Amino acid sequence: MDAQEILLLDKYAAQDNELRNLWNEHQLFEKQLEKLESKSFRTPAEEKQVRELKKQKLEGKTKLVEILDRYKKLEG
Repeated sequence: MDAQEILLLDKYAAQDNELRNLWNEHQLFEKQLEKLESKSFRTPAEEKQVRELKKQKLEGKTKLVEILDRYKKLEG
């Protein structure tokens, strides 16, 4: 995320439940991925979990960016 997007998140997350939830979810996925990816060995189930987390994180980020783009347009 770039600096402008972070500023928009800080500004609008308190009043926009969807934005706040997507951001919280994004951070949770990031932490889970970091934990799994830091392992020197992952089981096949963990590899599958990594793929699923990455997919969910990307889907969430796409929605997050769409919302932030609307706020960028509002601010001109």
